[in-house]
Amino acid sequence: MIAKLTGTLDAKNPPAVVLDCHGVGYEVFVPMSTFYNLPELGAKVTLLTHFVVREDAQLLYGFASAQEREGFRELIKISGVGPRTALAILSGMSVAELAQAITLQEAGRLIKVPGIGKKTAERLLLELKGKLGPDIGVVASVASDAQSDILQALLALGYNDREAALALKALPKEVGVSEGIKLALRALGK
Repeated sequence: MIAKLTGTLDAKNPPAVVLDCHGVGYEVFVPMSTFYNLPELGAKVTLLTHFVVREDAQLLYGFASAQEREGFRELIKISGVGPRTALAILSGMSVAELAQAITLQEAGRLIKVPGIGKKTAERLLLELKGKLGPDIGVVASVASDAQSDILQALLALGYNDREAALALKALPKEVGVSEGIKLALRALGK
């Protein structure tokens, strides 16, 4: 319903801010990554928002980027992960770090976020796999066209994101495509 707010930053009390939009003050809950990048009070701010209607409250969550908002929306789709938990996750790690943790299936990185236990971390890894997009995670860190081609070849051969990313990490940086595929397949075959 409310997709974006532009107004004057009126108050900052983590994790909430008050945005004055033509005389109406909106309380918006933001992840700490957004909070730290806000300007001083009285400055003009634009936040992308997600509106949550509950039985007992109507809450606005704000984000500095569309990527953060999309990550938040994917997180709250998961059973047992509400808006507060999603906000805590995005406060503890960036969307790119979250996507990388999911691609590499690293539950340990998620458990470090306050409020995330082992079971929730495992559920996040399972349900978010492939949903945050490989372009955000490890695949985005591919340095060269050759490495990108090697990664795509491994994925086409049926290896999952994690296996392909780990095999790619083990390769020398300046390896050619055909030699890289051979080395990666050899490493994956062990």
